[in-house]
Amino acid sequence: MFAFAQFLPALRMLVVLSVLTGVAYPLLVTGVAQLAFPGPANGSLIVAGGKTMGSSLIGQPFDDPKYFWSRPSATSPQPYNAMSSSGSNQGATNPALADSVTARIKALRDADPGNAAPVPVDLVTASGSGLDPHISIAAAAYQAPRVARARGVSIDKVMALVAEHTEGRTLAIIGEPRVNVLELNLALDTAR
Repeated sequence: MFAFAQFLPALRMLVVLSVLTGVAYPLLVTGVAQLAFPGPANGSLIVAGGKTMGSSLIGQPFDDPKYFWSRPSATSPQPYNAMSSSGSNQGATNPALADSVTARIKALRDADPGNAAPVPVDLVTASGSGLDPHISIAAAAYQAPRVARARGVSIDKVMALVAEHTEGRTLAIIGEPRVNVLELNLALDTAR
């Protein structure tokens, strides 16, 4: 009888706390997020021509010479897999890292054989999450001649689009200026 007397209040508390923390609180937070930040709350999706092209928060693979290429992804089983965000965890002395960087440099050089400029590090190494949708301004400038040639437009026009899609530092002090690759590639497709 004593155990049963403790069981009912415990069961009531379980139900009450489950409803509060498992239903009411998530609904409240979701509602506030939808009202205050509807874009980010829904995944910061980029829609073009009525079709969802992706998210401004998650990188995508590009390998066509007429597009800017994203930073490499270390996620598996496929690149830019948001379900398995992770870095490669390969240290600077790991031969596998050296091999993958060498292969990425070769792919960039093969895509633009006349470009003798140093390859920016963010084009050959993955970010900590493996999902970074941005590249540095240096990485965009490195790729601009290839993109301009593949599209048959002037390098000045391509660099103007890069400048137009450059995001500043977060809160004016955190990080470096960067370019969202998906947004820039969509702008290239719609530029005249």
